[in-house]
Amino acid sequence: MASPLCPPPSDHISISIGDWGLFTGAFVTHTRLQGNNIAHLLARHALHMESATCSWFKEPPDFILVLSRWNIIDGNFVLPALDSACIDPTVFIEFGAVVHSKSVVGEHVCIGSGAVIGPSVTVGQSTKIGYNVALSNCSIGDSCIIHNGVCIGQDGFGFMVDEHGNMLKKPQMLNARIGNHVEIGANTCVDRGSWRDTVVGDHSKIDNLVQIGHNVVIGKNCILCGLVGIAGSVTIGDYVTMGGRVAVRDHVSIVSKVRLAGMSCVTKDITEPGDYGGFPAVPAHQWRRQVTNYSRTSKQRNPGNH
Repeated sequence: MASPLCPPPSDHISISIGDWGLFTGAFVTHTRLQGNNIAHLLARHALHMESATCSWFKEPPDFILVLSRWNIIDGNFVLPALDSACIDPTVFIEFGAVVHSKSVVGEHVCIGSGAVIGPSVTVGQSTKIGYNVALSNCSIGDSCIIHNGVCIGQDGFGFMVDEHGNMLKKPQMLNARIGNHVEIGANTCVDRGSWRDTVVGDHSKIDNLVQIGHNVVIGKNCILCGLVGIAGSVTIGDYVTMGGRVAVRDHVSIVSKVRLAGMSCVTKDITEPGDYGGFPAVPAHQWRRQVTNYSRTSKQRNPGNH
């Protein structure tokens, strides 16, 4: 049986049903057949066979169907939306992944089991999407790595109080844009924008468990270590490094080529490149002086404890 993930270059298209090692399902590519026709054909051929191959003449080569669940014994299957998902035939989609009909997936993309590629999503070529990733309202660049459990493009945390004192949700209508060669660690969240797109620049690297709020713009070649939290509408330049558990308050700007020590908290704009640390974050030499003075004062006040 020809590999369903690498269809042969011919005028026909194959549907393969059966056990593909890690896969048990059906993979249909290059077809605009209606869902009912596919369903009837699969039911007719698969319910009594462990594997089968059927062919049709090729139609426009931009459409794909992935059956996210297929049980040959019971004959139960779930058909996702058809007719408009634009997926390159070189894409590798693991069993259990869901690709929305209004998404675009470039060539040589790998999508892990349990991932959901939602509406209004574009994924660039050679990008790897891990297990249980959720993408919506976003674009992912070329050659990115999106690790397991990442969520990109969900609503940001924005509310307002009405005249009756009730909390009302602010509209979150824009997108998140991830550049090329970006790596995003497991369980990191990147919210969509409300008044401007949320952006992560090319070649930036983000660790696990990082929160990037709505409307944040991160420049190129930035490094964000684990547990960094960036509140909404922050602007970060290029070549910025943030140590573990750095916090950045909303609506501040950080110039390019800044390094922030772990557990620092940025409460106002940083306008000069350099090293910073502390709460609130100050230039590194000033922060070290504060730590030294605090230690000396503590020893003087409590000499018996040292």
